[in-house]
Amino acid sequence: MNGVTEYPMQQYASDFSVKMRDVEERMRLLRERVLLIGQTNIEERERAFNEIQELKKTVIQLKEENIRIKELLERITEQLNTTARKEELTILQRQLDMFRG
Repeated sequence: MNGVTEYPMQQYASDFSVKMRDVEERMRLLRERVLLIGQTNIEERERAFNEIQELKKTVIQLKEENIRIKELLERITEQLNTTARKEELTILQRQLDMFRG
């Protein structure tokens, strides 16, 4: 009779062992997935950070170019204001012609 009662205990121990291995395997797979997700997250963060740094550089360059263009336009405007217009030269030419004539 002792052998009969031991068989179900061995069966329970075997079932428990199988279930334990299944749980351990699931835990291992979950651990791997978490590590993979973490690695992917880190890589994505680095990619985004690098992209943001490049965008910052581009914005700084655009601001500098904008400042240079504004300065150039101001200088051109100043020069245009100081140069005689064509109409003014025509009027002066007529007055000179009248004075000579």
